[in-house]
Amino acid sequence: MRVLLVEDDPTLAGGITEFLRGQGDEVCHEVDGLAADRRLQDEGFDFVLVDVGLPGLGGYEVVRRIRSRGQRLPAILITARDALDDRIYGLDLGADDYLVKPFQLAELTARMRAVQRRGAPRARRR
Repeated sequence: MRVLLVEDDPTLAGGITEFLRGQGDEVCHEVDGLAADRRLQDEGFDFVLVDVGLPGLGGYEVVRRIRSRGQRLPAILITARDALDDRIYGLDLGADDYLVKPFQLAELTARMRAVQRRGAPRARRR
């Protein structure tokens, strides 16, 4: 599976990347929401993991843009924001799931599998 990870914390991004690659996934990484949005328009991905608090363009806006373009790309927001209103807002924008930091990598991948079971289409390569 080809995953775009949008996370500005290098330690967390490195851990997620290493874990997913160990499972056989291809992981591309961006630290800036604007760069991620451009990449999501130009390249095919099977999944996107997006931090909410990003430089350039926040994670909520990245997800909103994905959905406004009609992309059915599976998206999970990963964030330290744990307030109920934040979670509801992210899900209502179109995120498939919302995971609060800190989390276990096994839970992240379980949530990714759950989203995939719901039948989100895989990306076409460009």
